[in-house]
Amino acid sequence: MSSYLIKGRHVIRGAPHGDEARVIADGAVLVREGVIAAVGKAETLEPAGGFDRVLGGADHVVFPGFVNSHHHVGLTPFQLGSPDLPLELWIARRIGGRVPDLYLDTLYSGFEMVRSGVTCVQHLHGRVLGSVEDAHRGAKMVIQAYQDLGLRVSYSFAIRDQNRLVYAADEEFLARLPADLAGELRAYLASQTLPLEDYFVLFEGLTREFADDDRVAIQLAPANLHWCSDAALERIVDVMRESNVPIHMHLLETPYQKAYALRRTGGSAVRYLGERGLLGPLATLGHGTWTSEDDLDEIAETGTRICHNCSSNMRLRSGTAPLIPMLERGIEVAIGIDEAGINDDRDMLQELRMVLEAHRVTGHDGRVPTPEDVFRMATEFGARTTPFGDRIGVIEEGRSADLVLSRWSQFAFPYLDPDTGVVDAIVHRGKPAGVESVLVAGELVLDEGRIATLDEQGALTELAQSLSGPATDDGCRLREIAKRLVPHVSAFYAGYLDDLDVEPYYARQSARR
Repeated sequence: MSSYLIKGRHVIRGAPHGDEARVIADGAVLVREGVIAAVGKAETLEPAGGFDRVLGGADHVVFPGFVNSHHHVGLTPFQLGSPDLPLELWIARRIGGRVPDLYLDTLYSGFEMVRSGVTCVQHLHGRVLGSVEDAHRGAKMVIQAYQDLGLRVSYSFAIRDQNRLVYAADEEFLARLPADLAGELRAYLASQTLPLEDYFVLFEGLTREFADDDRVAIQLAPANLHWCSDAALERIVDVMRESNVPIHMHLLETPYQKAYALRRTGGSAVRYLGERGLLGPLATLGHGTWTSEDDLDEIAETGTRICHNCSSNMRLRSGTAPLIPMLERGIEVAIGIDEAGINDDRDMLQELRMVLEAHRVTGHDGRVPTPEDVFRMATEFGARTTPFGDRIGVIEEGRSADLVLSRWSQFAFPYLDPDTGVVDAIVHRGKPAGVESVLVAGELVLDEGRIATLDEQGALTELAQSLSGPATDDGCRLREIAKRLVPHVSAFYAGYLDDLDVEPYYARQSARR
């Protein structure tokens, strides 16, 4: 493996904590055997030698790779024919989307992530392909794409054993539908259903298979409270404790999910999970948009983490997550792009700006996110939602060399006030065009703007050709089923929020003022 000296006008070891200096001017990082061997001034490290190649220089910034802590698919739902709708309707409409080749599809979004400085992705795989053997083959295709590209991945196959169409039992909802539509959907659900124990067979098999791969980890992903029975939750807790493996669970993404929790538990979804042992340092809650003050207190007290998916919340009309109350309580909040960012891509630099600007509450008083907050969310805090937390996220000796090298002129040309902080500049002005090189475990994945591990254009051309023909007969049938289904799903949720306390956190705070 090649060794590198990576030089920068600025080397950002991590987001500053208070007055702690975390930026080295005219710095360098020495990388040997995929690990950070030294960090310091370039004038000190360069004369000592012991490296094969120098990267960067006076027009560069070096910083830790970003972690996309919540990701699902390659081609976006919009590209596959699903317009942005409220989440519950959007899920129904997505039944009719085309199904691309999993390997090529994963590469597509992987290329976008690398180009915006992502070095690690939390991949939450949500589609069942039939039997557990089919699911295993699909999982391996996804993981193989990341391996070939060189990205670090924490992979989970989402566990769901109930309420697959709406927030009610499948047969209960099917009974509300016209007989022909119910029959079509019953057959579809049967093809997309795994027995509960098969999810753990899949988890254990993948864990064994990738145990020796330094860049692949396997996690557990209970899909959401409404998708998991109590039996599923109990089994997940047992496996989590036996394996000491992190979990990532969607929770309280929309007001309808909060209303479901009230109906099912008589109270809080967070409290319900806590009573069953699903909170704590191994747990990350995806979204948490409709958490209450009491919920946030419990999340903070248990050391549970949250992944904030800002663009997704906006696109699917899910609400505004109480980010500042989360941070004020000391909750470690990560950032996820989810299916797609606001530009219908996987631009992590754009997502950082979305998080920075979406929580600038009205008025002169009150805290708003700082660039340092957002940078830390995308690096240190994101890393801790994965099994790689003690190896990535900051630039320190002994950590993995998951690094980004970006051109300073992209931030500063034609002018940038010299008092502007370097982290501020990255969060406010960073763009994929400025990302020059990306290393994962000391391997160049992006080298001077070119994907170094694969033929990017060839893979994208193959993906395009694979989808160039007309949809299959089954695909056309599912599209029509999805279109017919959406009005029935909408009718199911009519009045679902009536007489329930599902007011968002920020609305309560505004009312008090």
